Amino acid sequence: MKIISVENLVFPEINIIRFGRFQDERGYFSEPFRQSDFKTNQLLKPIFENIDFVQMNESYSLSNVIRGLHFQWQPAQGKLIRTIYGRMIDLILDIRQNSPNYGKIIAYDMPECKTNDYSEWIWIPFGFAHGNIFTEETRIEYYCSGEYNPKCEAGICPLSNEIDWSLCDEKLRNIYVSLKEQFLISEKDRNGLSLSDWKNDERANYFVM
Repeated sequence: MKIISVENLVFPEINIIRFGRFQDERGYFSEPFRQSDFKTNQLLKPIFENIDFVQMNESYSLSNVIRGLHFQWQPAQGKLIRTIYGRMIDLILDIRQNSPNYGKIIAYDMPECKTNDYSEWIWIPFGFAHGNIFTEETRIEYYCSGEYNPKCEAGICPLSNEIDWSLCDEKLRNIYVSLKEQFLISEKDRNGLSLSDWKNDERANYFVM
């Protein structure tokens, strides 16, 4: 696995991992994941030394779909996500009760470009609610650090007016605003908790810094 860089976003716990592709006239080859690199590479080891991935998921979405904002507490679940094709705008909401960024959301644009000599993972650790906006047909895959447990998962409605977008990239926030009335969204996600509901929910005690 050819690691190019590891960068932090506005929330420093969120990492962008850029890895290389080997290209020629036929196309490209890449090695997106090698467990030993995640445990020993000097850039990755501080993040993943005590993280084991136990489940892999794949998601396909049509244009103008919004998903999220999901989270799970038992077992604790972090997600390592990448775009296979299409365009994903990743959404990350801080739901840690004692965080100075509680209730604030950021976004990161992850379009797939076949001509780039690199691709990217985004790492979202436990403590954050996660979702996506898809502006075109898109397929993504992600590794989870905890197996899915439907009895210990919940979500914040991504359309909630209580979410603070002040830290979000302006262009990405404008995409959200322009599509808000058109989004395809599941009933489960539409009926997700508000931040006020979550603040007073005893399950929120699992999510502290």
